[in-house]
Amino acid sequence: MSEFFNFTKPHWSVIKDKKVYGTPIFSLHELELKSDDTEVDHPFYILKAPEWINVIALTKENEIVLVEQYRAGVDEVTLEIPGGMVDENENPLDAAKRELLEETGYKSSNWQQIGKTSSNPAILNNFTHLFVAKDCEFTGSQKQDGSEDIDFHVIPFDEFLELVQNGTVHHAIVLAAVAQYLLSEQIN
Repeated sequence: MSEFFNFTKPHWSVIKDKKVYGTPIFSLHELELKSDDTEVDHPFYILKAPEWINVIALTKENEIVLVEQYRAGVDEVTLEIPGGMVDENENPLDAAKRELLEETGYKSSNWQQIGKTSSNPAILNNFTHLFVAKDCEFTGSQKQDGSEDIDFHVIPFDEFLELVQNGTVHHAIVLAAVAQYLLSEQIN
């Protein structure tokens, strides 16, 4: 819920939560929910997944560090900001630092959390924690895990925004991170 908005709809009650299928990344659950407003039981299917992170990584020259990789879901090579899953018993900031280093070889000592977003609250139970890392420096090499085949690119931030505007960068969570970053910069 929010301290900034007075929601009027009540929370639904979980009557049953049945795990239907599991993978190393997510599990599919069938939920039986009940709305106090309608007194009707409703089945829903959701994916339970770990928390995720995304990082807007900026160099001292205000260049952004991007990752290029194949994405099986859309069957395309995409251009994104660094990101990934939060490991069990890991906090989101530590995950952000780890993912930035693994995927790009960059590190920073200047971190700020700029928000979190629900990736798709209709079917996903997790959140993506959004960070900005400023004054990023290249350490010399990436440390990708076995399933990653990533190239990284460093481009001026203004050019990145053009790629967002023309649809080259189209990952919804990346777009949410960009919006949060631009809003945070406008407010500060």
